[in-house]
Amino acid sequence: MNPLHIEDATNRFRSCGVVAIIRGKFSCKQVLSIAEGLLAGGLTAMEVTLNSDAATDHIAMLRRHFGDRMLIGAGTVRTPQHVDISLAAGAQFLISPGFDPASVARSREAGALHLPGVFTATEAQAAANAGCHLLKLFPCDAVGPGYLKALRAPFDDVDFCPTGGITADNMATWHNAGAVAVAAGSSLVSGPNQSTAEVATRATAMRRAWEAASHD
Repeated sequence: MNPLHIEDATNRFRSCGVVAIIRGKFSCKQVLSIAEGLLAGGLTAMEVTLNSDAATDHIAMLRRHFGDRMLIGAGTVRTPQHVDISLAAGAQFLISPGFDPASVARSREAGALHLPGVFTATEAQAAANAGCHLLKLFPCDAVGPGYLKALRAPFDDVDFCPTGGITADNMATWHNAGAVAVAAGSSLVSGPNQSTAEVATRATAMRRAWEAASHD
């Protein structure tokens, strides 16, 4: 499966608004149940971290099952080898905890969207100079929305996806600070035994909060 072109993947990522993060030990059945709940709640983007058990198997399964109905990516991509195995599994976007130039270069060679993690202005500038204009701000809960607003002043040509401690209650403040999307983990997916209905309820709350912030 070929990755989406960077521009197409970027547009879809932005339109999703909220990206769900799956991390930990899950069976394929559990991952599928969670994904069904996310989709039922109106969330259409999902990241499976590579430090989860059977991560690439889950990515491949999700891509086969949902096709174009969901945007499926790989997270915790830290090396060029991680890029290769993620794209081979069918990942449509890649997300990293930090900025690794070699990994970004490999992704760009493949034409794949890669969001490196940044925390400082220096890191944001390095990532932007490497051609990345959609960045993961991580860990965003260590600094708060005011920090993103300050970063956005000099980096008005760069988009940010805050990650870390995002909830339905605080995402409006992140949106208002300039986030084009947010990524959420435990506030959406608390564990492998979570029911599809519970995931759908949380996803609905997240989607409604993001839409409300977008229309303010």
